Amino acid sequence: MTDAQISPSFNALVSWLSSKEKDPKQWRIGTEHEKFIYTLDGFAPVTYEGEAGIEAILHYLSDTYDMTPILEQGKYVALKTNDGASISLEPGGQFELSGNIVKTLHHSCVETNKHLRQMLDVTAKLGLGMIGSGFHPTASREQINWMPKGRYKIMKNYMPKVGNLGLDMMLRTCTIQTNLDYQDEEDMRRKFKTSLALQPIATALFANSPIKDGRLTHIQSNRALVWTDTDPDRCGVPQCVFDSNFGYEQWIDYVLDVPMYFIYRDGQYLDVAGKSFRRFMTSEYRDEFFGHTASMSDFEDHITTVFPDVRLKGYLEMRGADGGPWSIICALPALWVGLLYDSEALQKAEAIANQFSHQDVVNARISAAKDGLKGQIGSQNIHHIAKQLIEIAEIGLKNRARVDKDGEDERTFLTPLKTIIDSGLTQADIVRELYHTEWNEDINKVYTYYRY
Repeated sequence: MTDAQISPSFNALVSWLSSKEKDPKQWRIGTEHEKFIYTLDGFAPVTYEGEAGIEAILHYLSDTYDMTPILEQGKYVALKTNDGASISLEPGGQFELSGNIVKTLHHSCVETNKHLRQMLDVTAKLGLGMIGSGFHPTASREQINWMPKGRYKIMKNYMPKVGNLGLDMMLRTCTIQTNLDYQDEEDMRRKFKTSLALQPIATALFANSPIKDGRLTHIQSNRALVWTDTDPDRCGVPQCVFDSNFGYEQWIDYVLDVPMYFIYRDGQYLDVAGKSFRRFMTSEYRDEFFGHTASMSDFEDHITTVFPDVRLKGYLEMRGADGGPWSIICALPALWVGLLYDSEALQKAEAIANQFSHQDVVNARISAAKDGLKGQIGSQNIHHIAKQLIEIAEIGLKNRARVDKDGEDERTFLTPLKTIIDSGLTQADIVRELYHTEWNEDINKVYTYYRY
């Protein structure tokens, strides 16, 4: 039988997670970041088709930089680079680099710089620009074009049934994410709980989306606020991670209880939105799933549709940060590598995280989105906790002692965050200040400020 014909057992799913364990010497870093593309003439979102559209960008990158295209229904929807990275499209045409897994932050930042230089090359030729922001500053939902991917059509139809802002999440947000490894179940548990409890701190530090619908708002991160009203079944802060018995089995239970979106067969996405993956694993319910039962690859697809603030899918994804300027992209992996990849730092970060209950973190998500560093987590000020975390991350990166050709270690990538802590001003605060001063309340100046 082929893999597609074998329905995995619960234990097989647990074993899949344990098979991803890595010795600390093999721990790697993955960084993902998204950006909005816009027309230099009019600051408008870019369509998929056209001489200066998203499709044209993908064709240019493929032809010029020897990238392998990935097609859906004959249309370019992603690229694979020759060094292990990939470029994909978010629903509203946001360009995402999913970086290769690398050993050091130095390697990660080199990769980021290479990608952005390539993107600058093609966008300049096509009369386009790129901005790093957590939320599209001026375009409405209706002004943004949907990308031609089958899974997005299914999600588009389902989102309004379960939350008010899911379509905004799909079309109008950008993020920076970091992916990290774990040694064993206990290491996973510690890293998962610590990073989930502290995710609102990252949200505050990277808050960078105060503008929405062409207006300056009082919100620090409109992106983070969107996630609070997207889909409670698959987003937010899973209670199970805070339970004393949390491990692989409890995580699989959580994932199986998240309603499905689709199954993929013969090049087509089949709509099973809202259905149960548990039932999909049982052949007696195959009539509900177009005659199919679940395969391991179906589960791997399904777990990509689970969107908590930290996600486990063979590695841990940190998902709490806004997209941002070029200078801050490398700071996100620096923060989390510093906190989680050194035993001394992890112990210190864990001690801070353990002060906060599940409800504290749920409340802090909203507080960080609205108030940034001035927000609260539990009874404490987020700015105060953020300062402690950066000091701990410095310890972790110093202990890692990964240096570049000039002998500089990875602590250098924390510099943008130290500036934010020392000034008390997030990117959102700076934008708000500029709007009332240098920009003379011209909202379109944001495109000059955010532009890569």
